[in-house]
Amino acid sequence: MFKKSLLIYALTGCLLSSTVLAKDEKKDDQINTYELLNIFGEVMERTKVSYVEDVTDKDLIESALNGMLTALDPHSSYLNEQDYKYMNEQTSGKFGGLGIEITMENGIVKIISPIDDTPAAKAGLKAGDYITDIEDETVVGQTLNEVVSKLRGKVGTKVKITVRRVNEKPFSVTLTRDEIKIQSVKHEIKNNDILYVRISSFSDDVDVDVKKAFEDAQKELKGKLAGLVIDVRNNPGGLLDQAVKVSDLFLEQGEIVSTRSRNEEDTVKYSATAGDIAANLPIVVMINEGSASASEIVSGALQDHHRAVILGEKSFGKGSVQTVIPLRNNAAMRITTARYYTPSGRSIQAQGIEPDVVVKQAKLEEIDKSSWRVSEADLKGALKNEQIKDSDKNKKKDAKEADAKNKDKNDYQLVRALDLVKALYIYGQNDNLAAKPAAENAEKNDKEEKK
Repeated sequence: MFKKSLLIYALTGCLLSSTVLAKDEKKDDQINTYELLNIFGEVMERTKVSYVEDVTDKDLIESALNGMLTALDPHSSYLNEQDYKYMNEQTSGKFGGLGIEITMENGIVKIISPIDDTPAAKAGLKAGDYITDIEDETVVGQTLNEVVSKLRGKVGTKVKITVRRVNEKPFSVTLTRDEIKIQSVKHEIKNNDILYVRISSFSDDVDVDVKKAFEDAQKELKGKLAGLVIDVRNNPGGLLDQAVKVSDLFLEQGEIVSTRSRNEEDTVKYSATAGDIAANLPIVVMINEGSASASEIVSGALQDHHRAVILGEKSFGKGSVQTVIPLRNNAAMRITTARYYTPSGRSIQAQGIEPDVVVKQAKLEEIDKSSWRVSEADLKGALKNEQIKDSDKNKKKDAKEADAKNKDKNDYQLVRALDLVKALYIYGQNDNLAAKPAAENAEKNDKEEKK
């Protein structure tokens, strides 16, 4: 009991000292704080004595600290040693679990997005799904950290969750926990001349991987790259510095993002450095409701600088900055310290990024062409096109292109993005061709005037 009292008095003294040092504190506020801390000590004492099960001082105090922070907003929390270690593993790109980014919304756990190639993604979980139960136990009343700890576990073990999806009946799914190794950047050439870059999270060295993907594509296509599609759908975010660096790859100058806290002097602006690796090639960025935080920073920066067309659906709207402050005993606190603003001054918080071209995900089906139709080539005695060479090489090439297009048909948003990049590229080429004779005529007229 003596040890417990010392602990309470130490906590009380610590908080009171900060209260006394505050310049603007009034005397009655100090008295109220002292009284509230006395109540805290009394509640803790009575809980230890009267609660139906034994509870430790550590559990009670950690729960109190976490409750104090989570009451502020869904992204602030207390991280004990285990939670802090897990968070560091996430940002390094390797951790264990189900592979979902979650938040708390009105006491229910909401999936921000599943991570590519993880148990959650393979099970068909989607951004916007709600987890209502874990192992048939409701999550209502539990903290986000408590939910996360229940979803984690040893690799190979199973966990049953109940999911509620909009306009569908609740369903249960059993997932097998796995070691989550995130390959943050994947890329491939689409339609023979468009670079598709998929960024699933903004972990370490994403900017290096994106730059390498572009350089590899330029080398493979021998400089005939038509444009880029950057896919950040269902990307829950990650490191701020990576969002800034990825944006900087495609911007020549200007602000990328700013963070503003309640103190104006603490405003921080991140600006681009000279050099656009894509040299003004058209860019389309794909977003949806699972695109959050760092994904929204990149989308907002490229949109405001008119460097990319944003296509898809409105993003998640997480525009707040969390600062992780290490504490003693390998613990930490994560607290919201600022908001993100795009270069034009738009706050991302609870608003998200509105796409320039709204495209809902849909199923693409070809119209049945089995009915009898006639073209010029079918007419008797029709002239042959002397430019067409019916070689095996061309047949293989056409077959390969057809296979690639059929593969993409399952992703309607991607099909639209690829078409848009191609259209912008053709328009740009035509614009350049039209501008060249106009410039030559202007130069010719200028010389004639001088004569």
